Amino acid sequence: MLRKIEEVEEHFQRQRASTSNLPDPEPLLTALTRGVLEVLAGVREPEQLARWLTDEPYRSLVTRANLATRARSARRQPAMRPTFALTSIRHSSPADGVIEAVIIVETPARTRAVAMRLEGIDSRWRATSLSIL
Repeated sequence: MLRKIEEVEEHFQRQRASTSNLPDPEPLLTALTRGVLEVLAGVREPEQLARWLTDEPYRSLVTRANLATRARSARRQPAMRPTFALTSIRHSSPADGVIEAVIIVETPARTRAVAMRLEGIDSRWRATSLSIL
């Protein structure tokens, strides 16, 4: 009986996916970077990105978005759509089903880097790590 329960639990856990069974990661890297910058600018809700993020990077994004909202409120600045250009996307695959990437973003004020790790989970790419530098 215990063996059957273990088999059922294993069946419903997240399933790893091979890179060959996943789509090209570059469109997701681009879309997710744009989405994250829009969340931080206050023009997009973090929930719109939840399906592409695992729990830890999602919680981190929500926290950072809340801090940005408070800072804008203290300065009495409205949320405005950010102006930026993605100037470089570099990614590599250190293991099957894993992509590590750095996206360089130029804004009028400064240049930033977004570091991301995608993993193939349940037949799609999901960001398991996300840092905005």
